[in-house]
Amino acid sequence: MKLSHLWAAPEVNPINRKARSIPLLNPVNVYGRVFFFSWFGFMVAFWAWYAFPPLLTHTIKNNLNLTSAEVANSNIVSLCATLLVRLVAGPACDLLGPRYVFAGTLLIGAIPLGLAPLVHDAQGLYVSRFFIGILGGSFVPCQVWSTGFFDKNVVGTANALTGGWGNAGGGITYFIMPAVLDSFVARGYSEGVAWRITFVVPLIVTLATGAAMVLLCPDTPTGKWADRHLHAEQNLASHGVGVAASPSDEIVCVPGGVTDKAGSSGGTSLSGEAEKGRSKQPPAQAGHPGWDSEATISKEEMLETARGEVVQKPTWGMAVRVSTSPQTVFQVLTYVCSFGGELAINSVLGAYYAKNFPGLGQTTASNWAAMFGFLNLATRPLGGVVGDLLYRAAGRSLWAKKAWIVACGCATGALLVALGRVDPHDSLARLVGLVAAMAIFLEAGNGANFALIPHVHPEANGIVSGTTGAGGNLGGVVFAVIFRFVGGGTDYARGFWITGVVTIALNLVLCWVPPVPKGQVGGR
Repeated sequence: MKLSHLWAAPEVNPINRKARSIPLLNPVNVYGRVFFFSWFGFMVAFWAWYAFPPLLTHTIKNNLNLTSAEVANSNIVSLCATLLVRLVAGPACDLLGPRYVFAGTLLIGAIPLGLAPLVHDAQGLYVSRFFIGILGGSFVPCQVWSTGFFDKNVVGTANALTGGWGNAGGGITYFIMPAVLDSFVARGYSEGVAWRITFVVPLIVTLATGAAMVLLCPDTPTGKWADRHLHAEQNLASHGVGVAASPSDEIVCVPGGVTDKAGSSGGTSLSGEAEKGRSKQPPAQAGHPGWDSEATISKEEMLETARGEVVQKPTWGMAVRVSTSPQTVFQVLTYVCSFGGELAINSVLGAYYAKNFPGLGQTTASNWAAMFGFLNLATRPLGGVVGDLLYRAAGRSLWAKKAWIVACGCATGALLVALGRVDPHDSLARLVGLVAAMAIFLEAGNGANFALIPHVHPEANGIVSGTTGAGGNLGGVVFAVIFRFVGGGTDYARGFWITGVVTIALNLVLCWVPPVPKGQVGGR
């Protein structure tokens, strides 16, 4: 990495036009612009998704006469809708493209967000938080969109940055929502009115972000999502790789896209389709204003990119095969522990601090809890960056990325067990320090997961990402249920201990699974 990579137009893969560096300080460049909207869109969605918890500890709980059990129930309900949306969002990304799915989750999720001030009892809170959970589904298109614009050498870092900076919305909401509430109370509004007006702020930002995403960004580095196969064929042909010189050069047959060839599938040859494509639209040129230069890669890598890394149109058979493969199961269950644990802990952390140190009050307890979410600015990117560094240092070995996921999971579990065993009343500083140490490995594990996912089944990246993302929400539900029923919903220390034991067990049980399927084309 050079310092200039932070703003310079990146070098690109000549076949899929994915960037090989991240111009994160250059939102004018198409890659920098997509990178910005990927993380900012998810950050806004996370903030709006978790707009309730910072105010539930005291204000909303008292205003609606809620019990602690009802507050815990609402945390569980919020995660259920997101789980369903993420399962659907993955195949939808492969079918329609991640940009429209991303914008759609923001704009549709803004509707229940705008209706949140109408809540007047526990049942209304459940309904409101369930539908606001749609916003949490935006994580899947966030990661799929980022994967579609950044090449294998930096995709782990790109995904970790967009996911990590986006996850910081879980910390931002703990600062912004109480602060906005306090400002309205200071202006003379009652707390019952002030918390309802507070929801206008995330509503406006969510609507503006979704609209800007549609208006200012492309689907893929080569243009429309529907044309992605055609452009890969054109780029192969323009580099003299489109016509097979020998049987070993032929593209592997995968019906329905760029990899078709004449034969039993009834498809067409790559070279024939490329010739037809050239008459429809000229090949992308290196001088296009999204990229300045092409990376030099071998003919074999060009073929591998076209054969195995262009997203295919999803089918039920593909969805079942991909989502049940051991590699996907590994990603799902480890993400159950990392992101699932994060969601559950983020929901109870403010109440945990307030219970053990009552003198903090709602706003101060929320500010301490916000640290957990804000650490994502550095910790989740750390997971992806370390994954990419290990991948390159180990000679592009994906076992290195996988070992990093397991290491993060085991360290997280050990620290959660420790957190559950210490005396929480002894020292606020020690308690916060232990939570911060645990958060480093927990959130780095999230980044490590999505550093490996683009390699697992690259032709069905949306399905893998959606299934894994849904697994994170499933974990959030499971761990939230644990927190809900252990000690009547208030024995948080025991909830941490149980979460830690489950995390260690699942990571060790799954550590033998190969990182990618044997014989897979692409993604290596």
